Amino acid sequence: MNIASLERRTAAVSGFVESLQEPRTPYISPKRFSAALGVQVASLAGLAGVHRNTLRNPASERLQDKLREMVRVISAAAALTGDVSKAIFWYRNEPIADYDHKTAAELVAEGHADAIMAHLRDLENGASG
Repeated sequence: MNIASLERRTAAVSGFVESLQEPRTPYISPKRFSAALGVQVASLAGLAGVHRNTLRNPASERLQDKLREMVRVISAAAALTGDVSKAIFWYRNEPIADYDHKTAAELVAEGHADAIMAHLRDLENGASG
């Protein structure tokens, strides 16, 4: 990969992360993140692995921790593919054979973000998946 390609990928991921910020706050906006994922805000709770009432307090540390895990995985996938849209599609829809054919979204909701990050590192290093 050349430097220009790497810079474009980094800019795409950075732009994605910046687009999720709640205006004038230091946290991820559930509304903006649900829009980026193409789901209703109420569905975001299930994807984040939190109770739907948790979304009533967007600054909740538990909610923000879960959203950051999701962003971390999607950002890593976007850095690998070079396309945030493809990364989001993969995150929500692609079954992963090594993990009982669950999607990355299902695994992150279950608390397995680190396993997905390891899977992405394996893919980056040439493992088939």
